Amino acid sequence: MSYYKVLNLNKEPFSTSPDPEFFYRSREHNTALQRLEISIRLRRGLSLILGDVGTGKTTLSRTLFQSFAGEEDKFIFKMILDPNYKTEYQFLTTLAKTFGVLPDFRSTIDIQESIEKYLFQKGVEENKTIILLIDEGQKLSQPFLEILRTLLNYETNEYKLLQLVILAQMEILPRVKKIRNFIDRVSLKYIINPLDIRETKEMIDFRLKQAGYNDGRSLFTDEAIEKIYNFSQGYPRKISLLCHNALEKLVMYDKNAVDEDLINVLLEEERVWVS
Repeated sequence: MSYYKVLNLNKEPFSTSPDPEFFYRSREHNTALQRLEISIRLRRGLSLILGDVGTGKTTLSRTLFQSFAGEEDKFIFKMILDPNYKTEYQFLTTLAKTFGVLPDFRSTIDIQESIEKYLFQKGVEENKTIILLIDEGQKLSQPFLEILRTLLNYETNEYKLLQLVILAQMEILPRVKKIRNFIDRVSLKYIINPLDIRETKEMIDFRLKQAGYNDGRSLFTDEAIEKIYNFSQGYPRKISLLCHNALEKLVMYDKNAVDEDLINVLLEEERVWVS
């Protein structure tokens, strides 16, 4: 029997999959989400969301999609999960296929013209908002960023035809700054920082509640949460991994709550793997 059934949970509370149902809206995550939605609805163009590995960028993107649920007649969402391509032609071809543009291309210019035509048809003639979200944006090479800058040139007198959201690690910044007229095209710049200790506790409690936990007693002592925070430094992915392992140990050791000693056991096991 899985451990979460033993603990009277309905679901896995600490999965690292980007499930919007388990997206804890810290102050920073909620601000990023709200500002992204405003930028998209106003058709401002380029939004750049930065954060280290494990800060919750991918889950934020899935939650963003949910914010537009029921408005499919007005908004078209497209996503590229890993922009790791060998050539500009390959990248442009992928963009075209993502938009559903599939003519017989002979050159990169042909592809760009076809994408422009698509954006004009959807964005002007059909009055829809087209959103392209690129995850793992730090993998975008400088030539690919140049291509995206060109796509952002397509606009009416009132708005950009393409709403581009790039989620990336901080290492993309120097590359972006080297491209003339790119950084000043960013309508929204936002950096997601790790959680503080209060938010770490709130995230743990929130995920347990979302998974069906309603016992009334806390499954994690304050001392355990402090240990979890010190180890994870507030990074949601690390918090989730450690909490998942902690609940497994809780069941194995037949204890009532995850305490400091149990977390110490896990941290010692972790040190064996990284040493």
